[in-house]
Amino acid sequence: MITPKMMQLLWAVIESTHVSTLLGFDDAALVQLLLKQFKTQQVLDAQATSRLNTYIKSKLPLIRDTAAGRLSTGQGSY
Repeated sequence: MITPKMMQLLWAVIESTHVSTLLGFDDAALVQLLLKQFKTQQVLDAQATSRLNTYIKSKLPLIRDTAAGRLSTGQGSY
């Protein structure tokens, strides 16, 4: 299960990731990057890493849509 705290931290990581990264990386590379950035802020065991990996994969269209929205509103620098 992804806890609310994990979701909040993950979306903070996504929001702090540059738009060009979110839009330019392929799916596998983006998932790995977001996991790596998440793990710098919170320690995860193998099971939690697997669940978070699955969650990120399921949210890639939303992540990219959010990034495109940031780009269109001029918020792409952060």
